[in-house]
Amino acid sequence: MSEDLIKRTAQAVRRAKKVVALTGAGISVESGIPDFRGPSGLWSKYDPMEYATIEAFIADPKKVWAMLQEMGELVENSKPNPAHLTLARLEEMGLLSSVVTQNIDNLHQAAGSKRVIEFHGNGKRLVCMTCNRLYDRQEVKMEPLPPRCTCNGVLKPNVVFFGEPIPWGAHMEAREEAGSCDLMLVIGTSAVVSPACDLPVIAKRGGATIVEVNLEETQLTQYISNWILKGSASFLLHSLWQEIVSMERG
Repeated sequence: MSEDLIKRTAQAVRRAKKVVALTGAGISVESGIPDFRGPSGLWSKYDPMEYATIEAFIADPKKVWAMLQEMGELVENSKPNPAHLTLARLEEMGLLSSVVTQNIDNLHQAAGSKRVIEFHGNGKRLVCMTCNRLYDRQEVKMEPLPPRCTCNGVLKPNVVFFGEPIPWGAHMEAREEAGSCDLMLVIGTSAVVSPACDLPVIAKRGGATIVEVNLEETQLTQYISNWILKGSASFLLHSLWQEIVSMERG
């Protein structure tokens, strides 16, 4: 990995008036949460069309909850890694406006990030399908499945299933952040799932520099990104933070 690109990114972050990070599953892999679409991801074991659509949940919530329990254990045992911690530090330093995340694992908040726009919801919260009451997952008795509200309605994770719309507030806020930033860090996502894939395009159209942090090149690399930092998000973002700190002391 070229140190020159780390330095170039550090200079761009310090120069920018507004920096926004867009994160996907790749940032949490080093926290022990496999990418759903990877070879060891959940979708290799469970067909998403059978388990991850809102229609599947409504038809057989007990069956879908069995898969959700497995996913929940993975998330429950995970801790923020240096990539999450770096974004929290950049926000604290006044160098990052917000994190727009497609993840539902709450790791950005656990790392200390204050402004997190949750594009796909948060698996730590449950919502009643009947009365819309929200619960913290830890306060809910999970046996027998499916868990139920005090009104006896079925509870579902407060996350976006296939076939459900992105929460309107999060969608609007994310688009606003993308359209008004002058630097976007795209971390651990190939940004091919709609409508999250629109955000780097919106930022680019607004004149922003797009810096990608991914293990491999993606479609973004070819058409949208100004440059890519290729490798582990933890290593690269920690290196970026060290470079920024050294420049600030400089």
